Amino acid sequence: MTSLPRAVRHLAPLLPLMLLASPLPAQDEQAATAPKFVQTGNVTPWIYRGSDVPRDKEWLFGEMPNGLRYAVRKNGVPPQQVSIRVRIDAGSIHETDAEQGFAHLIEHMTFRESKYLADGAAIPTFQRLGATFGSDTNAETSPTQTVYKLDVPEATPAKLEEVFKLLSGMIQAPTLSAKGLAEDRPIVLAEKRERGAAAQRVAEESRKTIFAGQRLANRLPIGTEETLNAATAESVRAFHRRWYRPENTVVVVAGDADPRVLAGLVERYFGGWKGVGPHVKAPDFGDPKAPAGASRENPVGETQVLVEPDLPRSLTYAVMRPWRPVNDTIVYNEGLLLDSLAQAIINRRLESRARAGGSYLYAQVNQEDVSRTADATFVTFAPLTNDWKSALTDVRAVIADALAEPPTQEEIEREMAEFDVAFASSVEQRAVMAGSKLADDVVQAIDIRETVAAPETVLTVFRGMKDQFTPANVLAHTRSLFDGDVIRSVYVTPDGSEADPQALRSALLAPVKADGSARLTAKSISFGDLPAIGTPQQPSANGPLGLLDIQRVAFPNGTTALLWSNNAEPGRVTVKVRFGSGWRAFAPQDAVYAKLGESALVGSGVGELGQDELDRISNGRKMGFDFAIDDGVFTFTAQTRAADLADQLYLFAAKLATPRWDANPVLRAKAASKLAYESYATSPNGVLERDLQYQLYARDPRFATPDAAQLDTATPEGFRKVWEPLLKQGPVEVLIFGDFKTDEAIAALGRTFGALPQRAPIPAMALARGVKVASAGPPTVLHHRGDSNQAAAVIAWPSGAGVAGLPESRQLQILTDLFNNRLLDEMRERTGASYSPQVSSDWPEDIGSGGSISAVAMVRPEDVPAFFAATDEIARDLAANPPTADELARVTEPLKQSISRASTGNTFWLWQLEGASTDPQRVRLLRSLLNDYTQTTPQKMQALAAKYLAKQPFRLAVIPEGQQLATKVQRAAAGAR
Repeated sequence: MTSLPRAVRHLAPLLPLMLLASPLPAQDEQAATAPKFVQTGNVTPWIYRGSDVPRDKEWLFGEMPNGLRYAVRKNGVPPQQVSIRVRIDAGSIHETDAEQGFAHLIEHMTFRESKYLADGAAIPTFQRLGATFGSDTNAETSPTQTVYKLDVPEATPAKLEEVFKLLSGMIQAPTLSAKGLAEDRPIVLAEKRERGAAAQRVAEESRKTIFAGQRLANRLPIGTEETLNAATAESVRAFHRRWYRPENTVVVVAGDADPRVLAGLVERYFGGWKGVGPHVKAPDFGDPKAPAGASRENPVGETQVLVEPDLPRSLTYAVMRPWRPVNDTIVYNEGLLLDSLAQAIINRRLESRARAGGSYLYAQVNQEDVSRTADATFVTFAPLTNDWKSALTDVRAVIADALAEPPTQEEIEREMAEFDVAFASSVEQRAVMAGSKLADDVVQAIDIRETVAAPETVLTVFRGMKDQFTPANVLAHTRSLFDGDVIRSVYVTPDGSEADPQALRSALLAPVKADGSARLTAKSISFGDLPAIGTPQQPSANGPLGLLDIQRVAFPNGTTALLWSNNAEPGRVTVKVRFGSGWRAFAPQDAVYAKLGESALVGSGVGELGQDELDRISNGRKMGFDFAIDDGVFTFTAQTRAADLADQLYLFAAKLATPRWDANPVLRAKAASKLAYESYATSPNGVLERDLQYQLYARDPRFATPDAAQLDTATPEGFRKVWEPLLKQGPVEVLIFGDFKTDEAIAALGRTFGALPQRAPIPAMALARGVKVASAGPPTVLHHRGDSNQAAAVIAWPSGAGVAGLPESRQLQILTDLFNNRLLDEMRERTGASYSPQVSSDWPEDIGSGGSISAVAMVRPEDVPAFFAATDEIARDLAANPPTADELARVTEPLKQSISRASTGNTFWLWQLEGASTDPQRVRLLRSLLNDYTQTTPQKMQALAAKYLAKQPFRLAVIPEGQQLATKVQRAAAGAR
């Protein structure tokens, strides 16, 4: 059975009038080849062999004489899309020592050239078919598999025929030429380089310790420079011949088409495939084995202390067991559910201890079957100080209590309620499960050698075993999670004098006293016991918005709301609250509290409810509480359901009416920010995360990441002083889109947001604060302390902002995508200088300034000048010459398909209509959205480029400390200007 279902954003047919895509032509069943190898009737589908899990009857399974297996199903989410996955049962763990990185290298070369696709034609071809590179068209390599992914929009029968033909040629007959190898090797090496730095070193060294003696220990999918540079066309072909065989391949297809037609396409294009040479058995992945001298009484094996001066402390220990294939039966899954509940209880206790203040910032227990290599229980935590032994003792003490005594029935029921609402929501929303997610779930099940189950089956199994969730059973499963043949551990520290492997081993073996202080003892809390927000109010205005049956409601206190009740996404309601003035609210001296607010504002509490009480009151409910600071507003967001909508609105409104100001969340946010700050310097990417907004917005203090000294000045009292007035300011807009009853929602709004007192106006000083993009000038040069072969480069042009300019901002997206394609061709495909350069457009809507077009790339330090030269040349050419019609089609067709698919979901419309309850032009401008994004001319693109890209840009480079490149970079950039 697949793992616990997760709620995902799905696209369901709402049939908006102005964005209807072309209807899908009927499948020509007579022309389609009838499948011969579908497993129906009494034949057990291949994925269910050895299992008594009820079959998910929406899937059709087949197995062909050549050994290739497939799974297909009809799914109309989003409409007209078909998601195809081709899984090869070979990844980095199948490589020999000399082949490290070959599985991933072949993934790249498969897209380079193949039987039906000329050199470099794959990406343009799929773009012309409407697939966006990187999201609709992609592939991934793990230790155990390589998966090719293609989401085909507007999947007509002719297009599906073409796609299956192209994919079959890619998988069965890639060219794998010496020329292709020479072109793809630099791209893979660039990808490897960009993944480097301290965090990657820690991951690699940790893997060597945790999986010592097993193949997984030293086989990362990216490979090594030595093996990649030594690769030849023949050695790569040899790997392909060995593992790319029909009996190692599964094709999974889910989409808006007759499943028998899809099965017929699989059989037609993959049925004649034959492996070359004898079948090769997969290598033995190895078992975790205790080293000499270890025993059940002394199970600690390999330990390692890794010193990284710029990384925060973290400690992981793993209880290791051999992984073995299982029969995926109902009894087996009942055991998994008990395991999951046992972990949830421990994790809640660990979090409770962390919230109360103590020796660690966070801690978590997680059981995982890792790459069919080990069944392991991982314990990971972050010590707050150099006293890692106390933190380890405190974490082990909480776990020791869970191992010594059974949990309370209240604790069990609390977690059961969380499980039940998650499983029930999956059942409610099964009609809008995206085909891409369904296909990915099957691929994951195959990889871990398990089955797939319908959401109803998962819920039925869970509810049918409730009598098994006893304290004694949970205790037994808790103990089994920590019963293993060997314990391995890694401690990461900035100071090597703190510990050594022997000290770590001794600390893990030291006796520990069980700590039961974090056990749940408080009673549940009811919304019915909470005080009213205020006097309930009736709407002062209530009528249609004039679009899609959306209703606009206003209350006497100035609160406005947009409500769209529809059943396109059963069981799901999205709520978003907009208020205040966002980043404009903060004076420079208050910037530190803005950053802390992103982490601590919700946790600081609501009325009588602290963070623990907020958890309790939402137990067994589908509720959320996400907070964000946007350009011109603050937002609360949640995914909920009709049954919980009124209480969700109460929580949001109570945060504005009666905020609580607990100190611990602020102190914890400070500690986390201080621990994270120095780690930003470990890579150019980290420096950009820390400093790019600050530098791009002309060093505006509001956008600076607070350093340790600034954080030391912040106090819980200062936090309240800044945030308390901000929660009272500005009009409130509430958007509720989804499956709910309008009358009930309006009544709930009247009791909550409509009952709020009159809001204070936003101060004129805040309204006057804009965002200014930095002026052109000598490039800003920053430094990182990571690998000497890593650098980053950024170039940005100021653009526009505001609602009135939305049509132009949408055309600017077309121009940005044109720019992105050209930069990708130059920096990745032609020179291999950067793995994934990105060009993006930012157009703020709620304020009138701060828009920009920016390009970012991770490169070698010596390639920073080449990046600036390339971006300048592309910008000049776009402004001087119109793009070709084909180049434009490669951008507008994927945009059209992306918008057409996204427009079938509630969240898309919510995003587009934010602010529309008080700004009618947002509704008017929405009507032109599809045309604005997809209808243009080469001449219009040239004019837009001349308007924006002819300006002098802002430039920034991040290079390694100690390298004397700043002058070269500045000269090169100055020359490019």
